[in-house]
Amino acid sequence: MDIRFLESLVEVAECGSIAEAARRLNLTPAAVSQRLKALEQELGHSLIARAGRTVRPTASGLAVLEKARHLIAGARDLRAIAANDLPAGELRLGSTATSLTGILPEVIASLSQRYPLIEFFVRPGASVDLYHSLLSEEIDAAVIVQPPFQIPKSIGWMTLREEPLVLIVPETMEISHPEMAISTAPFIRYDRNQWGGQIVDSYLRQHRLKVRQWLELDALDSIAALVSRGIGVAIVPDWSPPWPEGLRLRKIPLSDGERRRVGVLWRRSGPRSAAIRAFVDTCGEIQR
Repeated sequence: MDIRFLESLVEVAECGSIAEAARRLNLTPAAVSQRLKALEQELGHSLIARAGRTVRPTASGLAVLEKARHLIAGARDLRAIAANDLPAGELRLGSTATSLTGILPEVIASLSQRYPLIEFFVRPGASVDLYHSLLSEEIDAAVIVQPPFQIPKSIGWMTLREEPLVLIVPETMEISHPEMAISTAPFIRYDRNQWGGQIVDSYLRQHRLKVRQWLELDALDSIAALVSRGIGVAIVPDWSPPWPEGLRLRKIPLSDGERRRVGVLWRRSGPRSAAIRAFVDTCGEIQR
């Protein structure tokens, strides 16, 4: 049985779409459909059923999925084990949106040159979701915002950068005092469900600032774009560049605010420990 056929089944089940699964696997939809058909013929059961515009696993498909995930993980582990402690095999990473553009590209480029046997899979997402993905061993390491609680001893953490809070305002807005602008202008809030958003919320509460909130978003680049269009003001961490191009805004430092710490979180043990350690070391070297 070709392990790649099982990977296609898992992706289709998670996406609910053959087209989206094909995009993630860098294949054509026809190729993914062909893989599924071959797997169904080999197992003798229908595994996927269409439901309108989506697809879903059949009862047989659901029964196969859990075992398929274990087989896929086992195959990936074998490649790392066979490398005799050399960094090799598939390294499954998670990253927040800002780190995906500001930190990860340079790290992966450097790591690829030094250790060509490492293959990369990157899952974008929110810090809280990626933290739980790491705990459930779906990913090996993640570049995220530092969790606001104690991390288990089985998990490692290294801070890569500290990002101070800044008030961002339209370029043409006259500002006599930051607190006045925060209280009077339409306020675009960084989502309080995000750990970074909780830091902003803490700043507002500590300074007893009431805002005229009209929008709450979890995408920092979208918040910056809205401010640039003159729609409001916002407090955000001064995240690692690049910021969106063409922004017409000003950053006003809030020196007494808590800093957002961004770093790498990783599992300390496992068959891909050598590759994980190489990734962590490279993150530290580049961000030093």
